[in-house]
Amino acid sequence: MKDQITYLPDNADRSVAKQKFKITNWPTYNKALINRGSITFWLDDEAIQAWYESATPSSRGRPQRYSDLAITTVLVIKRVFRLTPARCAGLY
Repeated sequence: MKDQITYLPDNADRSVAKQKFKITNWPTYNKALINRGSITFWLDDEAIQAWYESATPSSRGRPQRYSDLAITTVLVIKRVFRLTPARCAGLY
């Protein structure tokens, strides 16, 4: 038996209707929406200890709070995951 092919007119609606779900537990649903974009990273102890700048500044100006390693890591994460600066605010 041959497969049947159905031809639709050009103006036919090809979209499939979304199923409608009734949300009964709003707090859980809201937490799930927040955690949907959550990214978890595991860092070794050396990276954690090197995260903050520990040396006293020898030059003038405001002392650095984060090390070059921390700044580079956040910039790489921002670039890889295409995050906006507002989305990177919790990374450091």
